[in-house]
Amino acid sequence: MTGSLLPDDITALAQRVVDENKAAGRVLSLAESCTGGLVAAALTEIPGSSAVLDRGFVTYSNEAKMESLDVARDIIETFGAVSIACVWAMAQGALKNSNADCAVAISGVADPGGGTQLKPVGTVVFARAIRNSDGEPEGELKHFDVKDRAAIRHQAALVALELLLP
Repeated sequence: MTGSLLPDDITALAQRVVDENKAAGRVLSLAESCTGGLVAAALTEIPGSSAVLDRGFVTYSNEAKMESLDVARDIIETFGAVSIACVWAMAQGALKNSNADCAVAISGVADPGGGTQLKPVGTVVFARAIRNSDGEPEGELKHFDVKDRAAIRHQAALVALELLLP
């Protein structure tokens, strides 16, 4: 795709997300931490994305997760920001604080200096919440075997876009 700020694989997948959600009549929101708005940016590269994207929350700090997405302090203190519990709460908060039918949340360790033995660099967690859904919480933990910050964020954006498909 010409004229895109982002890599072709991200833009192509974002096009699918916009097209398929528009066809399904679904509205989306995002709660992003380690991707810093990259997924929302990918969607807004696509003409007509305003029919699909309601809003994105970039909640990089723990305080932002608590203030903007209503993530409980005890979730962050007990499980950490890079946990299924945290991203599930982030996704629920993004739904609650938007007009979306579906929300995806992302949090991870992309900084080469930020990893621990339990959560090494490349650990990224995802969750998807669907409004009025009785299903089990949907969460996923991935370990991207790359140590480069940009590569981790790239892979995380692709996974999040996949989760936004109907």
